[in-house]
Amino acid sequence: MRTVIVTGASSGIGEATARKLVQSGYNVMLAARRTDRLQAIVEELGEQAAFHATDVSSREDQEALAAATIERFGQVDALVSNAGIMPVSLIEKGDVEDWDRMIDVNLRGVLYGVNAVLPEMVERKDGHIVIISSIAALQTFPSSAVYSATKSGVRSMSDTLRKEMTVHGVRVTTIFPGGVKTELGTSIKDKSVLEMMDGVFNFEFLEPENLADSVAYVLGQPPSVCVGELMIRPTGQA
Repeated sequence: MRTVIVTGASSGIGEATARKLVQSGYNVMLAARRTDRLQAIVEELGEQAAFHATDVSSREDQEALAAATIERFGQVDALVSNAGIMPVSLIEKGDVEDWDRMIDVNLRGVLYGVNAVLPEMVERKDGHIVIISSIAALQTFPSSAVYSATKSGVRSMSDTLRKEMTVHGVRVTTIFPGGVKTELGTSIKDKSVLEMMDGVFNFEFLEPENLADSVAYVLGQPPSVCVGELMIRPTGQA
């Protein structure tokens, strides 16, 4: 039975992905900061699931997460790097602390997670890194500058990693979701941005389960198949 780490697993895409993968026969280590929420999910999912309190912006936490997963399930076959935040704002507002948080979680958090699991994958010549980026990596909008920069950075990193890993048999996939019904938007505090989004994002968003299905599809491919990039967006999103 293969084992997957899912970060940002206490809600939204991460939670839906963890549930889908357990249903599909994987062992899953759920990682996030909200341990009460993680514990409730794991109790529901049963013995195939476990959790580890993790701040993805901490290199030490990510290394401890990988170690805990190996101790519990034997090895890490795949990482779904999903944790992210989106406190977007206009650059002129100068919300530097929010910029730093997005860089720490959305970019450094992905790098730390990859660094924690990659050496053993390379040694085994088997493994899969799945990174949840965003359509904002490909299409910017007013207020998305730093968020888009982190997601574009993840895209460049993951594409490079995929090329480096071809000789090691480790697959790398980047998924670019459009609008999804998650808690991501709750971190936006700029009222002018919220008003602007009300007029732009006036379509039916994806369900987190739609993304979970995409992750399961990617992980379910045979070792000879690598889905390098996958974009999934609501039908009504231009």
